Amino acid sequence: MLNYIPLLKKIDLFKELSFKDIEHLFTKDLYEIKNYKKDSVIYFQNEKCTRFDIILKGTVLVQKFDSNGNVLTISDFTMGDVIGGNLLFSHKNFYPMTVLSKGDVIILHLKKDLVLKFCQINIKFLNNLLESLSDKTLILTDKIKTLSMKTIRQCLIDFLLYESFSQNNLIVKLELTKKELAEKFGIQRPSLSRELNKMRMDGLIEYDAHSITIINYESLTSI
Repeated sequence: MLNYIPLLKKIDLFKELSFKDIEHLFTKDLYEIKNYKKDSVIYFQNEKCTRFDIILKGTVLVQKFDSNGNVLTISDFTMGDVIGGNLLFSHKNFYPMTVLSKGDVIILHLKKDLVLKFCQINIKFLNNLLESLSDKTLILTDKIKTLSMKTIRQCLIDFLLYESFSQNNLIVKLELTKKELAEKFGIQRPSLSRELNKMRMDGLIEYDAHSITIINYESLTSI
């Protein structure tokens, strides 16, 4: 645990605690540090939540699978993010979605008693925890609201306009694979490919395996 305390000090939850405070609070039988290989399922949908998790390394995906085989990636969480906090103290503490590792991941699993101990000892930790849980709730709400009201083309346009602005270029370089992009929108890859092809035929974009080029910016912004 001592090796990870400097890392925990950089996380908002623990930034108000001293090195000695963190070392003292961690009781051996109340936490576990676990390594997960790429594409490992950390929690299955409907699995009971009994721990509060902090990502120490890597990226974790939260995904929803429907009966048609579609995969919706609700969000991805990286180093310093927490998982399970909004479920741990709930009467219905079962994961509504699957949690899996995008690559190699290291997670700090905290038992409920240890989280309560942190909250009782340090009011700033409690405040940081509540802020984190509120932010995660907003992410989920906004994601569901956005995707439920938009077509595939509208989702693609929003993605392209945001990335074009962020990259300051009409050639949007893709950090996601087509499969990952489809999951981001909660659709199957063939549906994404069909819409990309339609947008190319309509003269809006050109694309290859690594980028999407906006051909008609004005038309995209008017849709």
